Amino acid sequence: MNWTDHFSTLARYNAWATARLLDAVAQVSDEDYRRDMGLFFKSIHGTLNHLLVGEHKLWFVRFAEGTSPRVALDAELETDRHRLAQRLREGAERWAPLIADLAPTAWDGTLDYTTMRGTAVSLPFAATLAHVFNHGTHHRGQITAALTALGRPCPELDLVYMLQQEQAKP
Repeated sequence: MNWTDHFSTLARYNAWATARLLDAVAQVSDEDYRRDMGLFFKSIHGTLNHLLVGEHKLWFVRFAEGTSPRVALDAELETDRHRLAQRLREGAERWAPLIADLAPTAWDGTLDYTTMRGTAVSLPFAATLAHVFNHGTHHRGQITAALTALGRPCPELDLVYMLQQEQAKP
């Protein structure tokens, strides 16, 4: 398996896990959704906004356009929970086509972008993309911890589980 195959699997997992988690979160009352659960970003809503900013508003743009947009990491970009869920689903789905279109030489290269202050940045491409997907896994874990604290059932979000489900399909 090559890097494109590995990261295509991770992109598929990212979209699958995000969708499953958002389905579980949709069942939470608005009070619990916005409650301070002791998470770094304080609430499920805040953590989902952080995912939107980190994965899609910053890193996707850096990979796709080579620029770093002016977005604060702690910004609440989307106040409406239903629109936020839709934006997260759409954002997660954008990664797979981006990865599929990469030239094989990209994996050994660098991700080069310019920060909003005009500083040129060059990072190892594959390691940086792995960091982006790990970021999403980390914050989905925070949300499952919040759901658990609320006594809510959490969906199975494990990569191995997803792969087993794919193999079980006829």
